[in-house]
Amino acid sequence: MTFTPFVKEGGKRMKKKVVAICACPAGVAHTYIVADRLEAAVKSLGYEVKVETQGMAGIENKLTEQDLSDAELIIMANDIAIVEPERFAGYQDKVVQSNMHGALHHGKEIVTKYFSNRGGNGE
Repeated sequence: MTFTPFVKEGGKRMKKKVVAICACPAGVAHTYIVADRLEAAVKSLGYEVKVETQGMAGIENKLTEQDLSDAELIIMANDIAIVEPERFAGYQDKVVQSNMHGALHHGKEIVTKYFSNRGGNGE
């Protein structure tokens, strides 16, 4: 099956957007390593991506309501409870849950499996 990182909107082809949140118990190195790896994996598939991190420094690169609304996929890569989970209410149909290890090593697979299960390439 062929995947496309585009959606049609008003006759225009727009890049699909994937957002993610990364949070681990220590909230130092692993949070950022997974965020960087996941971002690279999503970009390599041609999608627009934004990754929020939650760690020792608090919430960084916070996902906005607009980010969540625009996203085709929300990846929750967390080994601890996330801060402000109420922001994600109403978006359960586009949330994929992963632990940090899974997101670190299988980012591309998470994305392609999600879009495959939704019925193809989105066009």
